[in-house]
Amino acid sequence: MLKDNALLKIKKSIEPFVGKKVKIKANRGRKKTYEKIGILEKVYPNIFVIRIEESPEFINRVSYSYSDVLTDSVELIFCAGNGKAVKIKH
Repeated sequence: MLKDNALLKIKKSIEPFVGKKVKIKANRGRKKTYEKIGILEKVYPNIFVIRIEESPEFINRVSYSYSDVLTDSVELIFCAGNGKAVKIKH
């Protein structure tokens, strides 16, 4: 039950940033990390989707679960309207 509340809290903290620019840092295992800048496209009950434009003709979409944020496998940093960065924490 405690985990469900934490996941809901993470989802609620991400929802206001739909359509906003986000920097994502994801752990890919074996000391490999993935860092990209994209747009938070959609928020679903169990996952969220980020659109990453690799080039003008290639758009990549990646999805992560809220438990990825909870376990620190994924770190999200949003650009706030006042020019400050907002890091999503669990």
